Amino acid sequence: MSDLHLHSPLLAPDYSVRHYSGEQQAHSHGHVQLLYALAGRMELEVDGKAAYVDTASGVVIPAGATHAYLAQHGSAIAVVDAPEQAGLAQLRRFAAPTAAWLGTHASQGTMAEAYLAWVLQSPVLLQRRALDVQAITRAVQADLAADWPTAQLAALAHLSAQRFHVRWQELTGRTPQQWLRDLRLDAASRALAAGEPLETTALRCGYSSASALAYALRRDRGVGSRSLRRRAPSIR
Repeated sequence: MSDLHLHSPLLAPDYSVRHYSGEQQAHSHGHVQLLYALAGRMELEVDGKAAYVDTASGVVIPAGATHAYLAQHGSAIAVVDAPEQAGLAQLRRFAAPTAAWLGTHASQGTMAEAYLAWVLQSPVLLQRRALDVQAITRAVQADLAADWPTAQLAALAHLSAQRFHVRWQELTGRTPQQWLRDLRLDAASRALAAGEPLETTALRCGYSSASALAYALRRDRGVGSRSLRRRAPSIR
């Protein structure tokens, strides 16, 4: 892990977005770290205790705490390095800050100060079931033609449909079915732009007919299937 403050005292909080992938062996810092995921997720071990960060929850790593991590490929983590102070002396989890709150408070200071203020005023977040968004996305992409009701998606995470719905919306900002619809339309748009026939694309992406896909594209994306197919590269 790259850390500008590893060998020098930290006098003020510093914010950065860092991209991680894979495993990092145990190490420690002389300052506090606040972490949460902007994309992906990260499993951590902090002083022998298991923790994780995702797009809905973060973790406070106290100064001097030995920690290691395993990050999903392409994870983007918001990191605040902060001096030791009251309220940041223990390992704890916190709810990820909202974009609206950060936008308001960062305008009054630095992004690092806004994150720090959020964490200091946030109540301790109780442990929640970890949920692997990337793994579920891969499973659905492998069979977009399947029905995928919310209960079936929830079964992939070993959660009830109700709990899965809440956690999925926390992590992705969309309900499971909104997310599924976007996933299908993204795949269909790429296929049509690559020259795949409308009927073939519709059936492969989970639509009952070519007309059903064409309607969904117009309704949700404001684009016609013909205009997408006109972007297909010509064959010479």
